[in-house]
Amino acid sequence: MKRILVLVSIGAFLLIEMAFANNHKNTDLALEAILTAEHRTPAFIDRDAWRHPLETLTFFGLKPDQTVMEISPGGGWWTEILAPYLRNEGTYIAAGWDPKSSVPFIKSAAAAYQDKLDSNPAVYDKVQTGILMAPNYLEPASPETVDLVLTFRNIHNWMPRSGQGVMFDAMFKALKPGGVLGVVEHRGDPAVTQDPKAASGYVNELYAIEMIESAGFIFEEKAEINANQLDTKDHPSGVWTLPPTLRLKEQDRDKYLAIGESDRFTLRFRKPSD
Repeated sequence: MKRILVLVSIGAFLLIEMAFANNHKNTDLALEAILTAEHRTPAFIDRDAWRHPLETLTFFGLKPDQTVMEISPGGGWWTEILAPYLRNEGTYIAAGWDPKSSVPFIKSAAAAYQDKLDSNPAVYDKVQTGILMAPNYLEPASPETVDLVLTFRNIHNWMPRSGQGVMFDAMFKALKPGGVLGVVEHRGDPAVTQDPKAASGYVNELYAIEMIESAGFIFEEKAEINANQLDTKDHPSGVWTLPPTLRLKEQDRDKYLAIGESDRFTLRFRKPSD
């Protein structure tokens, strides 16, 4: 059975290789091939309807020959897309947690991510890993070597410890002049004053723009790719009330499933060229 699974994985990866060979100038087709490839986790594929990977990455200007750094890759949802896409011509850097951390949760999560990479070298063998953890590890890539930095739903995790400033400074340092920063985050209600600790998991869009601009970035454009107008943003357990977490478990489960995942802003910034 293991041999069959390996052959299926190799076969799916060959299809991705063919998409690059036949459609080098049409990167959408290459991305589409990856989104339906056998190596992707079924539960991850189920979330495509909420995360819109093709549209989001296109908006951020992803190209196959770029050096791309993803901040805090977590369980590897975006890794499954970015690693094979960038494998032939580009570089994918996963800027995550310290595998030697003294904190058991962090150490375990870093090990689980590395296990994922090791489990499928046909897809992940060229992934580069770096550590980005305030306050001690703030250089996950050499300065001015990255074309595109991506951060998905991370800002609210940094705000409780007031770490957002140094994190965006680190991204700014890693980017080449003219490089792009792509940001997706749970969007708060603009009528509600921003909690500086983001306890609900929501971050106001204007608050985020001003925060990122203060690190030196130039705000370029926003998109409503990941918007969800059904999200009222006033849930008893914050954003984690909604799927996929469903923190209240069976309480009002159908109600929250009907809302779906959170309303999110999608923002593109650029590091000045001079």
